Amino acid sequence: MHPLLTTKEVAEFLNIHEKMVYTLVAEKGMPATKIAGKWLFPRHLIEQWVENNTINFPDPGRPLASNQRLIVLAGGRDLLLDTAISLFNRTYAGHLAVFGHVGGMGGLRALRANLCHIATSQALPEDEPDPAVPDQTRPSAPRPVAITFCRRLHGLLVRKNNPLGILSAADLGRAGLRLANRPLGTTARRLLDRELQRAGIAGDGIAGYHHELADHLDVGLAILAGRADAGPGIEAVAGNLDLGFIPLCWERFDLLVAGDIVAEQSVQAFIGLLQSEPFKEAARTLRGYDLSLTGKIVCHKG
Repeated sequence: MHPLLTTKEVAEFLNIHEKMVYTLVAEKGMPATKIAGKWLFPRHLIEQWVENNTINFPDPGRPLASNQRLIVLAGGRDLLLDTAISLFNRTYAGHLAVFGHVGGMGGLRALRANLCHIATSQALPEDEPDPAVPDQTRPSAPRPVAITFCRRLHGLLVRKNNPLGILSAADLGRAGLRLANRPLGTTARRLLDRELQRAGIAGDGIAGYHHELADHLDVGLAILAGRADAGPGIEAVAGNLDLGFIPLCWERFDLLVAGDIVAEQSVQAFIGLLQSEPFKEAARTLRGYDLSLTGKIVCHKG
C-alpha cells in the first residue's frame, strides 16, 4: 500500500497554499481519493502528477530520425492500431513499424525523450477538441502534429450474456460484485469514476476497485477467466473475447507525430494507409470503432 498524504501534507510537499489543493481537486486536476469524507492523496500519484505536468526540460539532443524506413510508435495498446501496423509492414516492403506498449503517459514520455516517432493519445468528449494530454515534448522541437486515428466506444466489459444483469455503473455497487479496474489517469478509469460519481457510488466500497490492470485486454481476460464480473474497457475487446458490453461513450484516439519527422516518407505512408480500403475493411471486422474522423488533424494543447 502506497503512503497517503493529507491535504496539508500535499500543500507542504508542493509548497502551495492548502486552498489551492482543494481548488485542484475540485477541478479534477490532481489525483485524490475520498475516504470517510476526507480527501487523501497517494504520494506516488502526486509525484507522477508533478512529473506529467512538468513543461521545462533540457534538450536531450538530436531527435530520433526515421531514416525513411523505420517508425517507432509507443503508448496504449489498441487492436485496430495493431492491425494498422501489421498492414503497413505487409504493404511496404523494406519499411518497418514497431510498437512499444508503455501506456498512454508512457508514450508521451517516450515522444518527449525522442524514443519514438509517434505516441498515442486519448480524449473523452469533454476534452475535445484538444487531446487530454499536456505538451510534454522538447521545448525546442516543433510541436507534435495530432492526427485522429479513430473513435472508440468505451463502456463496461461484463461476462458473456451478462448473467448479473449489469445495465450501468450504478449496478457496480451491488454486494459481491467484483471489479477489474484501470489505473488512475487512464481514460477508462476517468470515465468509470465519472459514472460512479453520477450514480452516487463510492469506488472504495466496490470489491476490486483498487485492482488495477495495465490495459483493456487485461481487464477483459480477468472477466473471461472468472476473476472479475465487470470492468471498464472498449467494445473491441468485448468483441475479441466474446464478452458482454455496456456502452457509455465514444473516445477519440489520436496519434501525436513528432514535428521533426512528420513529413518523412515512411510517416506519410503510414498516415496515408489509414485512408486505404484494406485498413477500412480491417476496421469493419472489429466492433466499436468509428473512422469518420480518421486522418483529420486536430488541435493540440500547448
